[in-house]
Amino acid sequence: MPVLLLKVVNGVAETPLPSHIQREDLNNLREGVDCTNKYFQGTVTLSYPLTKLADGTDFFKIVLQDLSNSCTRINSINVLMYGKMAEDCSKVLSHGDNFVIAGFKLVKSPTAAEDGRHDCHLEVSEDAGSAVYVRGYPTLSCLQMPTFTFCFTSVAPKYAYTSLNQLKDGTIVNLYGVVKFFKPPYVSKGTDYCSVVTLVDPSNAKLTCTLFSGNLDSLPKIYKVGDVVRFHRIKIREYNGQMQGITSGGFASLTFDGTVGTPIVPRTSSKVYTFTDEEVKTVKELRAWAASNLSISGPAAKLSGVQPMLFFDLTCQLIGKAKVDGSSFLLKVWDGTKCPYPTWKVSVEDRELEGEKGLLYQLQNLTADILVYDNHMQLAKSLKIGSFLRIYSVHAKQGSADNEDGSHIEFHLHGGTCYGRGIGVLPESNPEVKELKEFLESMDLEESQDMESVSSLELEGTSNSVADLESHLQRCQQLPVTVLTDHQDLKNTDLKTILNSTAPQQYRIRAKLRTYHPQKLYQSVKLHCSKCNSLQEVPAGDDFDFNLQGSAVTAPNTELHSMSWYDSIMWTTQDQKQRKIVIHFVKHDELLQHPKDTLVMIEGGTLKEMWKLTKRFKCVIPVRSTEDGLQLLDLSSPFLLQGNVTYYGCKQCSTPKPINSLSPLAAEQQPSWEPTEIAEVLGIEPLQYVFVMKFTLVDGTAPLNAYLFDYEKFFQIPASEILTSNYLQQKMEMTMNTLCPPGRKLDDLPWLECFIKSYNVKDETKHQVYYQIFDTTVAEDVV
Repeated sequence: MPVLLLKVVNGVAETPLPSHIQREDLNNLREGVDCTNKYFQGTVTLSYPLTKLADGTDFFKIVLQDLSNSCTRINSINVLMYGKMAEDCSKVLSHGDNFVIAGFKLVKSPTAAEDGRHDCHLEVSEDAGSAVYVRGYPTLSCLQMPTFTFCFTSVAPKYAYTSLNQLKDGTIVNLYGVVKFFKPPYVSKGTDYCSVVTLVDPSNAKLTCTLFSGNLDSLPKIYKVGDVVRFHRIKIREYNGQMQGITSGGFASLTFDGTVGTPIVPRTSSKVYTFTDEEVKTVKELRAWAASNLSISGPAAKLSGVQPMLFFDLTCQLIGKAKVDGSSFLLKVWDGTKCPYPTWKVSVEDRELEGEKGLLYQLQNLTADILVYDNHMQLAKSLKIGSFLRIYSVHAKQGSADNEDGSHIEFHLHGGTCYGRGIGVLPESNPEVKELKEFLESMDLEESQDMESVSSLELEGTSNSVADLESHLQRCQQLPVTVLTDHQDLKNTDLKTILNSTAPQQYRIRAKLRTYHPQKLYQSVKLHCSKCNSLQEVPAGDDFDFNLQGSAVTAPNTELHSMSWYDSIMWTTQDQKQRKIVIHFVKHDELLQHPKDTLVMIEGGTLKEMWKLTKRFKCVIPVRSTEDGLQLLDLSSPFLLQGNVTYYGCKQCSTPKPINSLSPLAAEQQPSWEPTEIAEVLGIEPLQYVFVMKFTLVDGTAPLNAYLFDYEKFFQIPASEILTSNYLQQKMEMTMNTLCPPGRKLDDLPWLECFIKSYNVKDETKHQVYYQIFDTTVAEDVV
């Protein structure tokens, strides 16, 4: 049992601690310290009532004082307990008791500035293998306090695992699964990192998990499709008829290489975890099942196997990096093989290029220059020279050289996270890294310098100006101006054949964009309900402001101020209207958080005041007072504002709940305040921003009208943000001017490669066939 009441004889426990377990005092507890073989001893000076988190997990908080450091300014630390350990400790604890805690996790405390305690707190739970030892003892000064030794026994908890076809909404479970798809961790729109993982198992069910964490290392260390993962305490919820997994308090993961026969070594940042012989058997069984039932690709592609227009994963070593401009970053990598085509060398200033100059020169014939864009730039800048990477969904774009050698290859990592696009840093213990290192170390680099001469483009130095790069990009723009992201096996079909074929079917086409509607591009943004499939216009800001003014007529109900889960402030404006404005600040763990992590609710505010709040706080919810409690405004108004996006709900499919429904979210260990989660607890079916356009395509055989229905993929621009961003509006206008240049003759228009699908629409009077563009995106050089 991990919570033990000690039997102590003459100040000494009957069974002493093992010699490798050492006591750590408060001064040495700080982020980054390895606490695997440490314990902390303190006296209970404060305890809070046992509560339950939103997911039903027991939660107990105490404050321990390190009396051996009573002369220091800060001599106490918060301890957060979860699960059965929280329940057990709450039953036996008394003020003045001596606690010893082993197997703890050290986490930065969000309340240190307010409570004046240590800037980290300890997290313990039975599931994590923690142990707590308690002995009642009166509070004494540090001069009187005896030294204790304690027994150290650990009982591995027994976990129950749920298969993916047995998941139920609202539960928190432990599970095993095989990775079918994943997105490497990326910075979300908040402050956390996010990773998306789709799991399968022998039950033939599927689960997509969206995982958030402020600590990149605490997310699953997944390197490829086919890896096996173990998730503990993953929260399950149903959304649009499908089960989804999200992180909850105490979430933990282990990841294993999915290759049959490789060593079963868990990948995790946790120092304390349990892994039994029975679970070894589980991993082996999942590996064998995946090998027989999943289409798992082999090792990542080599540069020597790259073909034009290919999207591929590359395992490589970083030898150089440089800032190119405000929207792109250069990574110079190699894998010991040479691309069979001439490769583009990106021109950057010498002073911008990081890396060992001699090695860069020595490997110039074997180096691939990869341009990284948008959301991947932050991670690219942080990479260490010499590290081993797996870069996912690199685009081998075909350019055109200015010499007789013909075309060359450019490597791009486009923005966004579609198709798992991203960068992963591999540890040197990774089997593929070990194999790559051995290969690289065995190479004769002097011999590589005698390889066939490279094109003049490859021999360009790295000291040309960025202006040269921009002009080169313009020269190298190559038709078509769109990129196909899937179904590469489909062959081109002319439009006349498609028009004469029955629906539904899928096609690959090569055509030109003759016209498009609407011409005013902002009019293409609509709101879509995925549940009832309705489309509606985005409400104008004036309508929202009018609704706000209407809600301000009702005086705030002061009985609803400063509840247990939020604090309230009210004031009266100094203008003629003398409006009463109330802001309710949602608390976490009975304390206010940093503004960038805080949700606020506002009564009586104007639209201008709302936008000011979004610049300071993470989320803003417009509310009004009733006799029963705070309520959302009418759904013609947004239910949430975050950043520069207003979120609306479907009037037909939503059943709004009182604002008090948010209180369980506020009680979670680290509330993420994601819009979808807020919508779910408030009974809102969220509307999604989409681009809806009609393209008239021609290819010389016939014209065809195809609809574009897209959230973000085609333009690589989020539809939710374009209405509030002049920059994005200009970017979209430039894109459309490239796809369909105004004033050009038909022969001079660029070619588009697209996938389109036909579908039937029937009603009581007629039957029509429509066509929709899918799995197509605008080429990076266009956007």
